[in-house]
Amino acid sequence: MPHVAIESTRPYAPSSPAADWAIRLARCIGGLALFGLGIALIIEAHLGAAPWDVFHQGLSELTGISIGTVIVLVGLLLLLLWIPLRQRPGVGTILNALEIGVVVDLVMHVVPDTDRLLPRMAFLVVGLVVVAAGSGLYIGSGLGAGPRDGLMMGLSRLGLSIRVARTAIEVTVLVLGVLLGGTVGVGTVAFTFGIGPLVQIFLPRFALPPRRT
Repeated sequence: MPHVAIESTRPYAPSSPAADWAIRLARCIGGLALFGLGIALIIEAHLGAAPWDVFHQGLSELTGISIGTVIVLVGLLLLLLWIPLRQRPGVGTILNALEIGVVVDLVMHVVPDTDRLLPRMAFLVVGLVVVAAGSGLYIGSGLGAGPRDGLMMGLSRLGLSIRVARTAIEVTVLVLGVLLGGTVGVGTVAFTFGIGPLVQIFLPRFALPPRRT
């Protein structure tokens, strides 16, 4: 999802620039941790992952590398594509590339496997809500877009609309993920069509005013 400036619905008056920075950083780190937690729950539901995570799963199956490590490596490689697209990373961009994958691996080691449908559905639903809340926190901190979002924004600067750029990227990684053995199912559909409305609920509540530079 694009990193956009959203008007905060709550008063925000930090005592100093240092306090503002600390608050934003804490929100960004906490939001990315929630995002990674939610992604891990969705993957562990085994009902279909988000398009990017279908791709990550496929690469993990192909290489034998943990999915969290794949998420980190893909994020760092995507940052290289920012250079010709003239996108500028922020602190949140780097944290996004590094933190989410680490959290995914940590959570997947402790979430119990189950064949029962009810717990798996619960993992999916809770995962979606947690990803949306985490997105609201880290996007709302205003410290920079994630590597995947920056790629979309960079392509839009070349003349593609945001919608076309986003759709093209999502379809491409989904098809590649399926070919590599990633899991597609009801969770993929739920994420694709549900995450936007859910983020729309959380983002205005968690967003901070734009940073003063």
